[in-house]
Amino acid sequence: MNCDPIARVYRWCEYAAFGRELERRRTRFLAEAVHAQRALVLGDGDGRFVAQLIATAPDAEVDLVDSSQAMLDLARGRSKSPRLTCRHIDARKFTLLPAQFDLVATHFFLDCFDRQDLEALVAKIADAAVPGAIWLISEFRQPPNGWRAVWAWLWLRVLYFLFALTTGLKVRELTNHRPLLEAAGFKAEQVEEVWFGLLASELWRKR
Repeated sequence: MNCDPIARVYRWCEYAAFGRELERRRTRFLAEAVHAQRALVLGDGDGRFVAQLIATAPDAEVDLVDSSQAMLDLARGRSKSPRLTCRHIDARKFTLLPAQFDLVATHFFLDCFDRQDLEALVAKIADAAVPGAIWLISEFRQPPNGWRAVWAWLWLRVLYFLFALTTGLKVRELTNHRPLLEAAGFKAEQVEEVWFGLLASELWRKR
């Protein structure tokens, strides 16, 4: 997946499709991160969340990992903070040391991986998180049945098609990340769904 071609227009494409709702999902539980000391942010796109995180958590050192150099350049320009370290690498290949981070954030990122890759990535992140660490997630969801399931299925088909066309994304369907986080020692503390169950914000904590 290469987001370089869409980096500069991504924000406006997002607004056209969802208004400000994806931004609200990213920051829904951000206030819980005010005391963070070391944060790992994976795939923040153009850096709007990272800029707000740096403003919210005054002591946090932030590692931002993204495979798109263009997205990292936008994020660096938006935050302009010495507390931000940008790492241009695929998250699956990024080496994480044990017990480094008390905050993890993945926003509209986990949906880019199949189950095998996501299981390995969650396990690696869990090992790098200290006990009590917070994991902030915003993500698309597929409701199980009824008209909401049809609504979400249509949206997801369109979104996966567009990202395959513009970025080369290979994944075509969501992997349910929630059982993987539970198996890795995290517990969901707060969850909020909107857009008829298509979008969710989640706050997890490592036990």
